[in-house]
Amino acid sequence: MKKLLLGVVLVVVLAFGGLKITEKIVQGGDDYYVEVTNKGNKKEERDDSGRTVLSYDYDLAGFDKAGKEKEMKFTAYKDRPLIQGAYLKVTWNQNRDVTSYEQVKESDIPEKAKEKL
Repeated sequence: MKKLLLGVVLVVVLAFGGLKITEKIVQGGDDYYVEVTNKGNKKEERDDSGRTVLSYDYDLAGFDKAGKEKEMKFTAYKDRPLIQGAYLKVTWNQNRDVTSYEQVKESDIPEKAKEKL
């Protein structure tokens, strides 16, 4: 009975660890900082049920904590454009490009990236 319980616990721990590693590989990446300088390119599409889905495509220059530049292309699925002048921390993944973004305060941006923005 103890061996069975130990085996089940080991399988659960390995599965959880595998999921976390996969999440890091798929969703993780390098952080870049961008300033929203335009309203993006608005797109209207219809989903399978016929509802309108709005999105905005952005192509902005991003800078890492060392000030190295990389072009950031991503889509914001929102009912409105992102706020012009807002600063974003963008996660860039070599395999999937931009995987996420979040608004940050100017004071949260590393100094070398801030100099370039």
